[in-house]
Amino acid sequence: MVDQKHSYLTQKNGIYYYTRRVPRSLSSRFGKERFVKCLHTSSLAKAERISSELSSRLENIWDRLRLDLVDFAPVQTSRHKVKPSTNHYSPKLSEVAEVYLRLKKQARGSTFTTSTQRNIRYLIECAGDIPLSELHPYHGSQFRDHLLSKGLTTASVKRIFASVKAVVNLGITEFGLDVQNVFASVYLPDGRPSKTRMPIPDTAVLSIQMKCAEIDDEMRWLIALLSDTGMRLSEACGLTREDIILQDQNPHLLVRPREWRRLKTATSERLIPLVGSARWAANRAFECSSSVFLFPKYCNHEGVKANSASGALNKWLKGRVPNGCVVHSFRHSFRDRLRAVECPSEIIDELGGWSTAGVGSSYGQGFGLELKARYMKMIARRF
Repeated sequence: MVDQKHSYLTQKNGIYYYTRRVPRSLSSRFGKERFVKCLHTSSLAKAERISSELSSRLENIWDRLRLDLVDFAPVQTSRHKVKPSTNHYSPKLSEVAEVYLRLKKQARGSTFTTSTQRNIRYLIECAGDIPLSELHPYHGSQFRDHLLSKGLTTASVKRIFASVKAVVNLGITEFGLDVQNVFASVYLPDGRPSKTRMPIPDTAVLSIQMKCAEIDDEMRWLIALLSDTGMRLSEACGLTREDIILQDQNPHLLVRPREWRRLKTATSERLIPLVGSARWAANRAFECSSSVFLFPKYCNHEGVKANSASGALNKWLKGRVPNGCVVHSFRHSFRDRLRAVECPSEIIDELGGWSTAGVGSSYGQGFGLELKARYMKMIARRF
């Protein structure tokens, strides 16, 4: 028995099917008068969602056919196969990248756009700006070797491949191509394990904080703030004057998502008590900034200049910290310093914006500011 349950949905033996009549003017080019596809689900909600997606895709295909731009080989649901047309339009790699960014970049930051453009540029350097349908499996191994020849680490190569695979997948789907993603099964070597980032020793942290107080400028305020809060550099650069709460029993700052700066994870949104050098730095930056931003040199309404800040800060820190230590090493030191005063790991995670394992961590409102300030004052007193 077949029951009509929803627009374009029928149900047979408990399983939903998508069935839709092909417009009469397109049936000869489409190869059939009715499009039928098993959705392999008995859930109405899921079937409705898939139905909506299929309807959207079919409308796009039919619009292209009406404009006589492309030919489409429909999904085969019977033994009578329709041979794809030889004039099926295949976009170039640069075109696919443009479509991908147009559809995806709204929910992402500027770094997403920059990295995607860079990764596709690497591919075009290697293979040329060829149509998607002309990609061959050997392009995958050539691209891998091309990236490794640039001196990139295996971890970087894997990130680039993940980005390129996503772009190619979307291109195949959007343009209705009957091709495989040649980057999906390329062998990528494991490579050497990445080096563990070393924390900055307490003596070096104290020496840097004293030097920051002596020089007393915007760059040194930023370094001092990082040294006693364990914030990520982009989090600190993106702070505004309203994020600094000084008139409180426990002065603190707010780390929260902004239009100009996204947060890495949901747990990154947090309150951090201001103690030691961080309190001094926040006071100085708050007093001296004539902008809404705490560090206007490294942030504006268009975004955070994290790369610029990182380069400048690391250059100044070089020679003041052990080899292998960078500005991000303050974050590692921060965790070690909290461990040294026997701060509970859950409080450490909350202060640093690290994800805490286990379902229980998502229950309740977390730790109060006063309790967090108690441990923060303990690490400041050690200096």
